[in-house]
Amino acid sequence: MSMFDQQQRQAVMRTLQELRRGQSAKPGEQYGAPGNGSSLLLSCITVVAFLALWFAATNLGWVKPLFLPSPQAVWEQLIAVSQDGFADASLLAHIGWSALRVFSAFALAVLTAIPLGIMMGVNRVARGIFDPLVEFYRPLPPLAYLPLVVIWMGIGEGSKVLLIYLAMFAPLALSARAGVRSVAIEQIHAAYSMGASRSQVLRYVIMPAALPEMLTGMRIAIGFGWTTLVAAEMVAATAGLGFMVLSASKFMVTEVVIMGILVIGLMALLFDFAMRWLERRLVPWKGKV
Repeated sequence: MSMFDQQQRQAVMRTLQELRRGQSAKPGEQYGAPGNGSSLLLSCITVVAFLALWFAATNLGWVKPLFLPSPQAVWEQLIAVSQDGFADASLLAHIGWSALRVFSAFALAVLTAIPLGIMMGVNRVARGIFDPLVEFYRPLPPLAYLPLVVIWMGIGEGSKVLLIYLAMFAPLALSARAGVRSVAIEQIHAAYSMGASRSQVLRYVIMPAALPEMLTGMRIAIGFGWTTLVAAEMVAATAGLGFMVLSASKFMVTEVVIMGILVIGLMALLFDFAMRWLERRLVPWKGKV
């Protein structure tokens, strides 16, 4: 390779990296957005106000304990289940089984749905073939095809993971497709004019521009996964947070129902915080261009 070719390649790489970072905005600049401190303060006030209202409604007799137990009762039940377990399984076992099902399905969905979404975004033939299929089953509730999944996979762990996987697949595929389609055509033309190849445009222009949409799709998909968990654990499960909530509801043990819901919500919230941290590391230019 000649010296001129090396210099041209370096110029192309620098241009593509500048397009990726979106240097039209200063680092850390985000017009009209509230500071992180004020947002955190509002979040803390909201949580405290919610807990205070819950405490007042239950301890002042506004709501019967059967319908909404007090925070103290839920906390006591959490300690009891942590020590003694529930339905022949410890709390850690319930959490472990549910996390295994959800995150296994999430990993499979990321490995399959995102490549398909990218292909749908860059290829008209792929979009014409797969878009109607994804859009058709996307609005279907998981309970609608739960019997079919049981017929296909039986009542083992495979059917539970498949049901959660199907709930996650559509949001991931559509977010990847939307991210690819949102890339400014000027950036692509600029990269081609500098001599970039098709693979370089895909790697340095399209993928970085689509990454924020993909990460948002992951956050949405994991929410669908936790939502579908209860339906998945309706089928011959012996452990899991959804199974624990369903079993407690049969015996009207509302404290365990509320506790299970809070644990599921907390796990989903922790994952969302992790995704936000990953988003700040991978796409620091988001919202600053």
